[in-house]
Parts: sequence; structure tokens; C-alpha cells
Amino acid sequence: MHPTPLADWPLPDRARIHGVLTDIDDTLTADGAIAPEAGAALRRLRAAGLPVFAVTGRPAGWSAPFALAWPIDAIVAENGAVALWNEGGQLRKAYAQDAPTRAANFTRLQAAAARALRELPHARLATDSAGRETDIAIDHSEHAHLSDADIARVVAILRDEGLTATVSSIHINGWIGAHDKLSGARWIVRERLGRDLDAEIHHWVYVGDSTNDAAMFARFPHSVGVANIARFWHQLAHHPRYVAPRERGQGFADVAEAVLAARADI
Repeated sequence: MHPTPLADWPLPDRARIHGVLTDIDDTLTADGAIAPEAGAALRRLRAAGLPVFAVTGRPAGWSAPFALAWPIDAIVAENGAVALWNEGGQLRKAYAQDAPTRAANFTRLQAAAARALRELPHARLATDSAGRETDIAIDHSEHAHLSDADIARVVAILRDEGLTATVSSIHINGWIGAHDKLSGARWIVRERLGRDLDAEIHHWVYVGDSTNDAAMFARFPHSVGVANIARFWHQLAHHPRYVAPRERGQGFADVAEAVLAARADI
């Protein structure tokens, strides 16, 4: 399958969009900082009245300051496990799992991480691990590097330990439970807007950049990969419908402009 340019997204389809879901790392950000173009795009989307939810593999602790500072309706962190949002200047948080379940899972998660590091001594936990409440993350491209074979080995170890495992643009994430980015998206739209995402799926666009976005690309008829998705294109089980002309936060800005320009033409 060859990428379809964002410019081919039909105007009537863009005009129907009334909400945006997005990944964070290498979709809104570069090297951990939000791109100026992405920040401006978020402000424009908010001014136009479009809700924006970010769904990420990053931890709750890392996400908290951004949930407060960014013009965004909420962040769903740890691949669908924790939701954070700004409510009158105060950080609010909700969990997909109850406290006893999270406590019971913690020991298994740490054991799985220890095995991965034991079998691949050159592997390292993600530097944001202290902020993780419901999952673990092994760094493969943020501050350390693992080969494709090493990444596959870590994924196999985590799955052998009974974890769900996915690969983002920077980390290998592992967790226990049925939640994922898609369930997290459904959860946050229901909790914050009181609406059924699946019932209005044609009115939302999802923006992402890597293999852990594949399930979202599969579910959303309107999905866009920022240009740096080229790195993972041949590894994706499901591809985005369109690809933005630019990378990372600039690519997100391209998507926002496509949506807002179509609304202006209504």
C-alpha cells in the first residue's frame, strides 16, 4: 500500500470533522517538546470549538503538566489506563482499573521489566519510568538505541510474561489488561463529552506516527500519519488513510489546517 497524500482528503469529509484524537510523541512533539506549529494548531482548534484528546503511551506523571498547560481537553496516558485533564486550573485524574487491580499488577510488571533487562543487558528502562503507574517502558530510540531484533525480543519477553506489548516511536510499552489506545479514546469521549465515539466515528480524525497507532488507523475512517510515519510504514498492520506532507508537530498542524479550512468553506 502506498501513502495517500493529505491533500487527497475530500473536502466534504474534512468538513464533517468535529473532534480530533492524536498521539503525542513525534506527532505533536519532537525530542519531547511540543512543536510551535502544533501548539498554535491546538489553540486554533480550541478557538473553533473542536475537542482535542491526546492518547499516548507516556506515563501519567510525564503527562500531568501538559494536561494542565496545553489547550487540550484531556490526555489519556499509559495506552488507555489513566486520564488527566484540567478542571478550573486543577489537575483531575481517572483510572481505567481500580486500585486493587493496579496494585496486583505492579509486581508482575516489575518482574517482566527485570527479565527483559536481564536477557538484554544493554537495554534500559525509559527515563520517564518513575512517572508510570500502570505499565512499563523500555527505551529503544529516545535516549538509548535497540536494533529491530532487540525490539522484537523485548516484545516477545513481555508477551511471554502475560503483558500486552506495543512499540511506539521511542519506547516498547508493556501493561496488563484489555485497555489500549482505542478503548482509552472511547473512554475519554464518553467521560468528558458524554458521547459514544463509535456512533460518531466519521466525525473524528486520528493523527499518529508509529506502529502502536495501527489499531487507531484501522478503526478510524479518517486517519492521518504525520510524514515521519515513513519510518514504520512497512511494519504497520494497518495504515493511516492519509499522510501529512510534513513531520511531527508540523504534520499535525497540516491536519488541523485541513480540517479548519474545510469548516470555513461550509
